[in-house]
Order: sequence, then C-alpha cells, then structure tokens
Amino acid sequence: MLHLYGKDFSNRLLLGTAAYPSPQVLREAVESAGVEIVTVSLRRESARERAGQRFWELIKDLGVDVLPNTAGCRTVKDAVTTAHMARELFATPWIKLEVIANDDTLQPDLFGLVEAARILSEDGFKIFPYTTEDLGAAERLVEAGCEVLMPWGAPIGSGQGLANVQALASMRSYFAGIPLIIDAGVGAPSHAAQAMEMGYDAVLLNTAVAKAGDPANMALAFAKAIEAGQLAREAGLMEPRDMASPSTPVAGTPFFKLDNAS
Repeated sequence: MLHLYGKDFSNRLLLGTAAYPSPQVLREAVESAGVEIVTVSLRRESARERAGQRFWELIKDLGVDVLPNTAGCRTVKDAVTTAHMARELFATPWIKLEVIANDDTLQPDLFGLVEAARILSEDGFKIFPYTTEDLGAAERLVEAGCEVLMPWGAPIGSGQGLANVQALASMRSYFAGIPLIIDAGVGAPSHAAQAMEMGYDAVLLNTAVAKAGDPANMALAFAKAIEAGQLAREAGLMEPRDMASPSTPVAGTPFFKLDNAS
C-alpha cells in the first residue's frame, strides 16, 4: 500500500494529464490502468477557455485524487502564488512543487525549491517536490516539511529512463523511511519496473503514455510493470555475480560410460 500524507493508495502509478489527444483518451488511460492520482498544471489548464473547469469535472467524474502542480514556474514567488491558486481551485492542500532552473533540461532550481517548500509547508500545504537525486537538497526539503520526495529519473519528456542509477539507489538507501517517487524521464515500462525493483515507492509519468499510439494500453503496461517490479522487490532479487553459477550442481553428477561391446 502506498501511503502519502495520511492517505493510502493501492496503485503506484501516478499519471500526468497533459498532451493527450482528447479528454476521452485521457479517461481511457486512467481507467485502463486503475490510476488513483493524476497531476494537472494549473497554468496549462487555465490558459485554455475554461479548460480547467472541464478538467475538474472530468476528475470528479473519475473519482481520482488530483495533485496540482506548479509546472512552468521559474521563481519562488510564481510557484507560491500558483500553489495558492491551485488550493483554491481544486480544494486540496496537495501540491507538486516545481521551480525550474533551466529551459533546456527543465532541471529543478534546488535553492528556489527548498525556499518555496518551506513557505508552503508553513502555510499548511502537503508538498510533493520535483527534485534531483542530490542528497543535500533532499535533506533540506525534508527539513522544510516535505514528507515525500520526487527525484527525476531523467529530464522531463526525454524518455531516457533512470539516467543515474547509482545516485538514485543511494537516495533510496539514505531516505529509507520516506516515500520516494520517480518523476520525469521514464519512457518505457521496463524503466518503471527498474525503479520499483530498486525500492522506489511509485512512478509518476506523462509523455510516455500521452504520446503513445495507444495511451490506454500503454498506461496498463506501465501499471503492470510497476506491479511486477514491486513484487520482485518484495520477493527478494538475487545478487549479481561476476562469474557463472550453475543452476544444476556439478558435484555428484553421474557420468555414464557407453558400452560399445556387441
């Protein structure tokens, strides 16, 4: 069970809502995978002729939890203002906090992220910070009140998967008692399974499903991959070896001598 800010979820796939061909396709993807949490950019939805209101109606109809985000914000002030608007519109203290530092990589501004997290946490927000695998920044986010961390796997929309596996593994070990969600860069179900096998608690993605030829089936594929990775982790993965290890012992193996005598 995935435990986030006092709520339990059985599905460990969190799905973004941008770039789908139509609201109906989004609905099919959410329902196919049994998704329980979706994210939405307040700025993106509000910019489209009452699209935010239509989205909210769709969310209520689906019965999923909404995680608003501050996508597109590049300053602490913008992120904090957007978070307050999202809380008013969606009636939730949850916020996926993004403060972007670079337009090409969409890498988080870690200094601004920590500052915004502290401000919002003191105002009662439940923060899901989009961060990197940097342990120092993660420690400061936890100190600022974050009970969940969301490190990127790779740059948003890149589909590269887990670009820095060693650092992500270290982060998992270092923050053993905190829910960690891989956010961004996941391009294939195998990437999601790998994250779960490493001990991550969930995966958040958007582009790999929204831009797929069949978003509903792709969402289902990711949900099954996440479940498989979680089961594998719980079952106990074998340790890699440098040398071969025969599955059938050679000690005591009988050798038969053929008798060619007539």
